[in-house]
Amino acid sequence: MTQIFQVGNRIITALEITPLLTRYQMLPQLWRELIIDTAITPIELTLSQQDQALEQFNLKHQLTTPAERSAWGMRYGMTPEQLDALAIRELKIEFFKIATWEHRLESYFLTHKSKLDRVIYSLLRTDNAEIAQELYFRIKAGEQSFALLAREYSLGPEAQTGGLIGPVELSTPHPVLAKMLSISQPGQLYPPTRLGEWFVILRLEKLLPASLDESMRQQLLDSLFEAWIQEQLNQISATWLKDTSAMVAV
Repeated sequence: MTQIFQVGNRIITALEITPLLTRYQMLPQLWRELIIDTAITPIELTLSQQDQALEQFNLKHQLTTPAERSAWGMRYGMTPEQLDALAIRELKIEFFKIATWEHRLESYFLTHKSKLDRVIYSLLRTDNAEIAQELYFRIKAGEQSFALLAREYSLGPEAQTGGLIGPVELSTPHPVLAKMLSISQPGQLYPPTRLGEWFVILRLEKLLPASLDESMRQQLLDSLFEAWIQEQLNQISATWLKDTSAMVAV
C-alpha cells in the first residue's frame, strides 16, 4: 500500500483516503472543488489579471507581508506556487460566473425581485394569547412603545433589539410574515397572529426595494453559481451511492 502522509504515529495510505473523506463528511467538498476546476479550465487570464488576482487575494485574507503569506501557506500546507494558483483560481471562478450567468441577471432579478426586496420590521412574540392581545392594544393606543414592550415581553432574540429586525430580504422571515410584510405600508400594525406555539405582533417599519446595482449583481451571480454547483453535486452523489451499493451487493 502506498503511503500518502503521516499524522502523528498514524500512516495514511492511498486506500484510506476515500473512506476517511466519507467518514469526515469531506467528500462533497472534494467533489465541489473538482467540479469547479473542470468548469474553469478553459478560462485564461492575462498577466495583468493574474497580478490583480494576487492583489485581491492578499487583500481579502489580509496578507500584507511576505511573512504573512508564508505563514498562511504553511497553515494549509501550500507552497508559494500553490498559493498563487489558488489566488488565480478565485478570479477564474468569478470570470466563469460572469460568462455563464451575466446575460440572465436582468430577467432573473425581475422574476425574484419580490423576494429580494428588504424590510425592516418590528416583531413581538409571546406564547400567551391574552397577553398578546393586551400588548397589541397598548401599542395601537400609543400607551407604550413597541420597542419597550418587546424588550419586556417578547420571548425571542428580537427582545434584545426592542423587537426591531432587519434589514432582511423578504425571503428571510416566516412565509406568513413575509406575505404580510409584502402587502403592508410602513407603520402598519397587525393584531396577534398565530404561528405555531407563538402569538406574533408585527409592524412594518420600512421597505427597501431591491435594485440591480453591482452588489445585487454579485449576489445573484453567487446564487446562480451555488444553485448550479448543488445540481452537479446531487448528480454525482446519486451516481456515487448507486455505484457504492452495486459494489456492496457484489
